[in-house]
Amino acid sequence: MNYANLSLKFFPFFLILILIEIILIVGWKKQKYPWKESFISFLIAIGHRISQIIPTAGCLIFAWNHRIFTISLNHWWNVGLLFLGIEFFYYWFHRASHRIRWFWASHVVHHSPEHFNLSVAYRLGWTGGISGSAIFFMPLAWLGFEPLTIAIALSLNLLYQFWIHTELIPKLGFLEWVFNTPSHHRVHHASNSEYIDRNYGGVLIIFDRLFGTYSDENISNPPIYGLTHPINSDNPLKIALHEWIQILKDIVSTHSWKERFCYVFASPDWKPNHISLYSGNS
Repeated sequence: MNYANLSLKFFPFFLILILIEIILIVGWKKQKYPWKESFISFLIAIGHRISQIIPTAGCLIFAWNHRIFTISLNHWWNVGLLFLGIEFFYYWFHRASHRIRWFWASHVVHHSPEHFNLSVAYRLGWTGGISGSAIFFMPLAWLGFEPLTIAIALSLNLLYQFWIHTELIPKLGFLEWVFNTPSHHRVHHASNSEYIDRNYGGVLIIFDRLFGTYSDENISNPPIYGLTHPINSDNPLKIALHEWIQILKDIVSTHSWKERFCYVFASPDWKPNHISLYSGNS
């Protein structure tokens, strides 16, 4: 949608924050900075930017053309309603991106780094446009929000999430009850068994609390980042496409159409005759 354009406008600001984070990590915390991993994230970000040429708003326009209302943003309560709607449907989109392999194949790219810093924020998959992720936001257009306003609101939601990709910011007191914070997002990116499939929120954390996917960061159990089954590659192309390739391999490995369907749309670790103990960062 419009995230690529907005993120490009904010890129100088992002770059300044990344440089500040590097100075604090190296100079203050006396830790090594993962330069190679961050550079790979930058290369993947370029690929993500190129992938934005693929139209993704067609389903929103279709829903808008069949809307039941027309909701303008002339009143503040409609703006608030759009914000909450984006948060609600983003939560379910993000949850599906971990629980349904078809969507995980794009999202896994974002969880592949083994360090957690601001550069991770722009390590985004290249195939979100063709996976149909925009369908999660169709109800907003069907209800009467214009596709352009949905795209802008979602872009702002994603821009908010840039700053929460860091280990430098501690817990933020009472804000932790309502907002998605760096502490909450560290949990989300962790591969510890206690943390997997937690904290899907965008700006808010309230839907995780409501739907039972919230987990607090425990200082006695620090997050371990990366995938439970690492990609073990520095090749941006392999990082971006490896899960799709594995899906294809799994599909051709069986003659059962039921199994083929499950390899694509079941949880990422689904196996035939196997009761899934899914770990989202698989």
